[in-house]
Amino acid sequence: MIPYQHYWNPATRKGYSGTAVFTKIRPLKTTYGIGVEEHDDEGRVITLEFPKYFLVNVYTPNAQRDLARLSYRMQWDRDFLKYLKGLEKRKPVIFCGDLNVAHKEIDLKNPKANRRNAGFTDEERAGFSNYIEAGFIDTFREFNQGPGHYTWWSYMFHARAKNIGWRIDYFCISPDLRPRLKEAFILPEVMGSDHCPVGIVLSEGAPHG
Repeated sequence: MIPYQHYWNPATRKGYSGTAVFTKIRPLKTTYGIGVEEHDDEGRVITLEFPKYFLVNVYTPNAQRDLARLSYRMQWDRDFLKYLKGLEKRKPVIFCGDLNVAHKEIDLKNPKANRRNAGFTDEERAGFSNYIEAGFIDTFREFNQGPGHYTWWSYMFHARAKNIGWRIDYFCISPDLRPRLKEAFILPEVMGSDHCPVGIVLSEGAPHG
């Protein structure tokens, strides 16, 4: 059995946030953060460079219930997109993780009731639209345009059993990788967290280590 390589980026504040990547393919290089000091102490990004693409694991900041961090969140989106486009000048990019936004009304159960709540403000939705307008592809929507597909559910009010959820976890790819994208999926039956796994399948000829 091939052992997993593992990479961790914890926040300076213990227990607050962080990211991790487990891979059977050793990357050429691993970097932490996006090179912006005000963001990088929260452990929100790990980038693995492989011969033909970058894999970026991200945990996007939450705007918080009272939207206290909304302005910070919007600055994050701008800086993170700039970082991704910088990588893309060298090779295609896959970025994935909890982006803390439901992009469209079909991406959450109750859009009208959540219009000004964190994760579904006009500002955050526009921030995600900027990724799409910059060329990145929301892989799940390449295969499924319907409602009712979520990746996060509140622990309250039996929300998961009732499928009252949000789609806030994504795999997005550079357009150069689209011909090799064969599947994008959500696994709501997998328990153990208030989130569920998401993933993609690239064709056998897809670039990898």
